Amino acid sequence: MTAKIRVGVGACSDKGLKEENQDSLGHFIPENLNLLSAKGAAFTLADGVSSSAEAKQASQACVTGFLEDYFSTPDSWSVKKSGGKVLTSINTWLYGQSNQFQDASRGLASTFCGLVIKSTTAHLFHVGDSRIYLLRDNNIEQLTIDHRIHMPGQKEYLGRAMGVDYRLDIDYKTVPIELGDKFLISTDGVHDFLSDKTLQKILTSDHQGLDELCEQIVAQSLEMGSNDNVSCMLLRVDELPSQDADEVFAKLTELPFTPELYEGVILDGYRITRELHASSTSQLYLAIDTDTNEKVVIKTPSVNFEDDPAYLERFQLEEWAGRRIDSPHVIRTIDQHRPRRFLYYIMEYIEGKTLEQWIEDHRGSEPDLTLIRNIVSQAISGIRAFHRLDMLHQDLKPGNIMITPEGLVKILDFGSTKIAGIADISTPVERKVLLGTKNYTAPEYLIERPGTTQSDLFALGCIVYEMITGELPYGTALSRASDQASLYRLHYIPISNHVRNIPHWVDKAIRKSVQIDPDNRYEKLSELESDLRKPNPSFLREEQLPLLERNPLGFWKAMTGILFVANLVLLYLHVTHN
Repeated sequence: MTAKIRVGVGACSDKGLKEENQDSLGHFIPENLNLLSAKGAAFTLADGVSSSAEAKQASQACVTGFLEDYFSTPDSWSVKKSGGKVLTSINTWLYGQSNQFQDASRGLASTFCGLVIKSTTAHLFHVGDSRIYLLRDNNIEQLTIDHRIHMPGQKEYLGRAMGVDYRLDIDYKTVPIELGDKFLISTDGVHDFLSDKTLQKILTSDHQGLDELCEQIVAQSLEMGSNDNVSCMLLRVDELPSQDADEVFAKLTELPFTPELYEGVILDGYRITRELHASSTSQLYLAIDTDTNEKVVIKTPSVNFEDDPAYLERFQLEEWAGRRIDSPHVIRTIDQHRPRRFLYYIMEYIEGKTLEQWIEDHRGSEPDLTLIRNIVSQAISGIRAFHRLDMLHQDLKPGNIMITPEGLVKILDFGSTKIAGIADISTPVERKVLLGTKNYTAPEYLIERPGTTQSDLFALGCIVYEMITGELPYGTALSRASDQASLYRLHYIPISNHVRNIPHWVDKAIRKSVQIDPDNRYEKLSELESDLRKPNPSFLREEQLPLLERNPLGFWKAMTGILFVANLVLLYLHVTHN
């Protein structure tokens, strides 16, 4: 079994009957195995829109821009995010260049097809009327949809392309790949003149190489009367990454588990001072780097999980994630320059208290909104550092937030972090979704729906509520909810039930952040931060509305109660009168 993917590539491009070849093709297969594993291999084709004089420049910009910039995106990003960001940037540049010309015909516009093969999945990006086909088991399938507008009785028009609008709508899809799959990427100069059946017949000719097959497709397109540039690229999946469970487990256990540590023991140049914390899943030790005298924290895995590949992968990904996040508000994972003999990793040592301790220390006292806003703003900066790298923390809680004596806030623990770029890589290891800690877990996780940045926002909203009240926005009921029906029976408890003198608009901001339906929460963390500092005008208008509009359910409950009491009084008067 091979540890990497191997793809054969062939291509051919001809200007045909036109004076200039406005098509561009390109691909990049990294030789570095780490880059190949993290980002995959990329294959691109672009067809400059012939109605614009700068069509060739546009197609070249699409191809070279994608191949150069895609591999420069963070390896924690998913293929979808990396490709989407790069194409959006290229489109913005093309559109901006076009706006410099007063003559619209001189604009830069192009179709684009991009195929990224990462692990055992093909990721498709498509704009325009170029196409991507899949040939599997001698059957051909068109994977993309042409973006063409059909006008009755008139010529077809290109409905979407790179550079024609500031906003870009990209078709994206994924296809699981199999050994021997062939992918054909072609311009309309090919598929407008060769039927799927003809293409299938050519591609099943195994006696020819990939370049020869592409040359045959181009030649036959011209023979069939193609009056456009004619280009195609053909890929063949020759090898796939190993999915052997024993091989993966052997790699995860290359380093043995750390032996028991106690005061005075020296581990790879770190002298153990004392144990800081121990749980069923890991141990934390305070240690001194004997080279620098710096205090550090050593995290070791629990021997309870030495035969659990999912746990071992997750433990090693904690360090992987921590080394990529660079924020003053996230605990720093320290690079090790000495050889490591055991499985563990090193973090900075932080003096201070957890937010959980802070809440307990302030329980019963008047909430200091200025101090709370400062803590929340720093926490949001730390959470943003995760989200910028396409990571979700997934276990935000007061116990995972530290406050130093100087008031610096740092987010801890990468144990539940979801990394989109890693999730793109298939593995025989069964990856379980970690639900975080009850009472702070976003409701969507409880009903096995995927998390988003709004999931971390929900947890933060619960934390802010607890900082003000010492309680939770749904009490303990959230931890007992197990299905959608029970979730939607939950009722938010207004802050005024616990604490007086908190502005109504602050309560509204927190309430919006902890909505059961993620679509009803804020889209961005900055929106919560802003609404905690100054009144949201919509909240103020809502406060001025009559009770019937502000809280219809509460209004009718109150009316029902009043009518019930009135009926009792009337009944009493009737009985006593008789």
